[in-house]
Amino acid sequence: MAAWDGAGPLADLEPEVTATGRRDFRGLTALLEQPVRAGYRPPKKFVWHASMRLAPEDRHRSISDTTWASMVEQMLTEVGVATTATDPGLRWIAMRHADDHVHIVATLVREDGRTNWLRNDYPRCVKATYNVARRYNLHRRVPPADRTAHRRPHPVEVSKARRTGRAQTPRDELRRRVRAAVAAAGSEEEFFARLREAGVLVRVRHSSTDPEQITGYAVALPGGHTADGQPVYFGGGRLAPDMTLSKLRLRWGTPKPLSAPTVGRAERVEAMRQAAAAVTAAAEEIRREARTAPGRAQATAVAAADLLTSLAYAVEGDRRGQLHRAAEVFDRAARDLYGRVRRATSRSQELRAMSRLVALMGRISGDDDAVAALALVMDLARLADALEDLRQAQQRLHQAEAARAVAGALQVVAAGRQQVVAPPLTPTPTPEPTVGGGRRAARGR
Repeated sequence: MAAWDGAGPLADLEPEVTATGRRDFRGLTALLEQPVRAGYRPPKKFVWHASMRLAPEDRHRSISDTTWASMVEQMLTEVGVATTATDPGLRWIAMRHADDHVHIVATLVREDGRTNWLRNDYPRCVKATYNVARRYNLHRRVPPADRTAHRRPHPVEVSKARRTGRAQTPRDELRRRVRAAVAAAGSEEEFFARLREAGVLVRVRHSSTDPEQITGYAVALPGGHTADGQPVYFGGGRLAPDMTLSKLRLRWGTPKPLSAPTVGRAERVEAMRQAAAAVTAAAEEIRREARTAPGRAQATAVAAADLLTSLAYAVEGDRRGQLHRAAEVFDRAARDLYGRVRRATSRSQELRAMSRLVALMGRISGDDDAVAALALVMDLARLADALEDLRQAQQRLHQAEAARAVAGALQVVAAGRQQVVAPPLTPTPTPEPTVGGGRRAARGR
């Protein structure tokens, strides 16, 4: 239904049906591969494949082949696959397999013999399909990737975790423990001490010019090892984009000294009330400074995510319940673009002090504790609503969706209805484009 400029009539490209009822693709394949055969040192894997698919809410629409062809060509032009006759580029075709999707195939050698590697094609496809969805007024428009999602485990890690009976991969488990230590610590010394208390193996990296200076760290699980028995270490940046030591130092700022308090029911209730008051003030500040001082609002949001992490451990312990899942997604909603970290502010320092205080108080055991904790959860839900408004104003739609899911889930928890199914809270990477789904090239023919 669409092809490169200069391909001629589409009917001539359609593979013929043979006497056996199958199609003969040899003619079409020869045309697509002609620049490859004539190119200078063409790549061994020269085929690029992508798909464009409608979202479920758009599949009731009847889109003609002409409209599909126009959407495909606009997307490919923005990505750099489709070009004009004055700039002969790649040869490509688009084939409609069903009412709701099409497939696109291109060869990576241009008409002039040069190879076009289409590097970083996936982010460009996501952005291009978002623009196409907006132009054609489609319901779902998946925005471009913002690099706020954490690092996904490699498929090898997932397979190994299944073989060994682990509920999580070591990378995911380490990220959860490191995030808890970050939320409860105010300095790197306290951070490393909490990691070791949690049973995590810690390896620090010293400066080559000043051996006394620590420049980085890596963590491993005692049970996660290679075939020869060596622990598998992950640097902070391989767990999440904002977990490097330099960014954690910026995130902590200069914390106020906080000694271990007397732990009792009355003290825990008072700590929860203080934290709730701080969260209420923080939510108002985020709404007030969403447009005038987004950097301050950003630092406040990150500190609030730490407070929710500490609260999840105080309420649920190590059990991965609703609050733990909400804390993971809140962390995604609060994270700055591309792993950037804003300097600490007075408000973020106040929230961080509350996070450390909640962590020092330990597990919640009594009814009074639980009531105060649920009140704090409701205040955090209101803060998540404010964070959603901030992300919507910034056009960071992935994070706005995450904040909205967290707010709904926290409201369910605060109402004492944990059995009700909350919005999806599994942190996922940036989803595939609804209209698009650009796939990495060079899979071979």
